[in-house]
Amino acid sequence: MGTTTDPRSRIAALVSEATGGEVSAVDVLGGGSLMALGVDSLGLLRLVDALELEYGVEVELTAPGQRLDTVDDLVAIVARG
Repeated sequence: MGTTTDPRSRIAALVSEATGGEVSAVDVLGGGSLMALGVDSLGLLRLVDALELEYGVEVELTAPGQRLDTVDDLVAIVARG
C-alpha cells in the first residue's frame, strides 16, 4: 500500500467499502461495535477478505481471544501481522 494513510482510517474505509457504503468510515472511527453500526455477516466476510488482501494477514473469524467488533480490534489484528 503506497500511501501514508494511518491504518485506523484505512481500515474504517475498508469497513465502509465492505458494507457497500451502508456504514460510513466516520461512524466506524467514532468507535463502538461494528455490528451495532450495521455491519452484517456478509459485510464482515467481505471485510476479512479485504484485510487479508490489503495487509497480508490471516484473519480467523472464530480464533479464541480474537475480537472483530471494533476498528481498534481490527487495527490490533493487522498490527500483529
